[in-house]
Amino acid sequence: MIRIFNQYVSPKSLLLMLTEGTLIALAIACGLRLRFWNSPDELDALIHFPDIAVQGLVIIITFQLCFYYSDLYNLNVLRGRTEQVICLGQSLGSACLLLGALYYVFPGLLIGRGTFLISVFLVAAFIMVNRIVLDRAWQFAAPKQNMLILGTREMALNVARELKKRDDLNVQLLGFIEAQPGESGPAKTIFGHPVLGAAEDLERLALEHRVARIVVAMEDRRGRMPVRELVRLRVQGVQVEDAHSTMSSLSGRIWLESIHPSWFVFSEGFHRSRLTLAVKRALDLAFALFGLVISLPAMALVALAVKLDSKGPVIFRQKRVGLGGGTFEVLKFRSMRLDAERTNGAQWAIPDDPRATRVGKFIRKFRLDELPQFVNVIRGDMSFVGPRPERPVFVEQLRKDISYYDERHSVRPGLTGWAQVLYPYAATVEDAYRKLEYDLFYLKNMSILFDCVIILKTIRTVLTGRGGR
Repeated sequence: MIRIFNQYVSPKSLLLMLTEGTLIALAIACGLRLRFWNSPDELDALIHFPDIAVQGLVIIITFQLCFYYSDLYNLNVLRGRTEQVICLGQSLGSACLLLGALYYVFPGLLIGRGTFLISVFLVAAFIMVNRIVLDRAWQFAAPKQNMLILGTREMALNVARELKKRDDLNVQLLGFIEAQPGESGPAKTIFGHPVLGAAEDLERLALEHRVARIVVAMEDRRGRMPVRELVRLRVQGVQVEDAHSTMSSLSGRIWLESIHPSWFVFSEGFHRSRLTLAVKRALDLAFALFGLVISLPAMALVALAVKLDSKGPVIFRQKRVGLGGGTFEVLKFRSMRLDAERTNGAQWAIPDDPRATRVGKFIRKFRLDELPQFVNVIRGDMSFVGPRPERPVFVEQLRKDISYYDERHSVRPGLTGWAQVLYPYAATVEDAYRKLEYDLFYLKNMSILFDCVIILKTIRTVLTGRGGR
């Protein structure tokens, strides 16, 4: 298994991305050769560096972004070959439309209509052949890593559940090891996997089954953990992991119900250099100014629709808690009636909220109500990526009910965030608890590249309307 931003990523997905990027470049080169196969002089006149490199790079990036948004790299989603062909056709069609619009605005990027058309057909053929060959080769060249879980209680079950959701990972769970003899009771299997033995048998079982990874999932380790056996296996090359870190890497969140304060103190991560913060702020300003300019036509239409749909101001201002626990006014297009909280006061947002106007339901679904927050980013109230800011009345309640809640205020709140792209909305204290787990994972692994990944996922959320409140 490979970790990126402290998350387990399928090596097969990464290999697909790399090989298919190369194959798209090869398809473009073949398209040029086929288009001018009998006119070498015209081909030489057409190829100019760096122009041809920029034109090819634009095609590669556009195609692969469309593949990503069509789930062609999500091995948990795609199953049959027919489904892959359908998704490939959809993503190629979307890429052609996007490139057509881009060529209309920047005609110098066009590589040639004939060459482009030939290249698209070659890309489709190359991608499908690559996936068929890679699927066959993967079965022989990449055998699954064998894993054991040390522990048989709730924490061990949580690891097994999360692992079951990640079929894309090259890991096979062999079974469980009891921390103490008889710990699992009369049960011979747990979650469909056998209980192979007790802790004193760990070294023998690991060698016998050629185990590559052991996850220590023991609630109580004092005087019970088989330290000597684990040390011997570790120096022999067996990977030994803590269950908290494993679950975090599998799910993309910090499991607060089983975390001790010492884990925060001694765990890696939570590092923010001055350089990282300075670059993040510079990128915030650049993206916010660019986003504000690009979205002005859409904002004008939304403002007009809000004004015509219901009485009240177009822009809604609301107090939110930001960096260091301070408050600021967040700007949004008004999506609710003016009397939305007159009777019951502050309330959580819920799906199909009856307080929302007709236009409000639409703009909330596609996050268009949050476009004015580009101004908040420019002011410095918010960042482009970070935990979403919450209202003071809810923060006071959540501080009492949820441990570590205030830690999310150690950075600027964001227009979007890791919790926003992975968890739909917070309508209860339980939802806020879950979102905090994703926010803490972001704080632990915060980086510029991680922010870029979140922005890519946010674009997909906006385009599809997934996760809108």
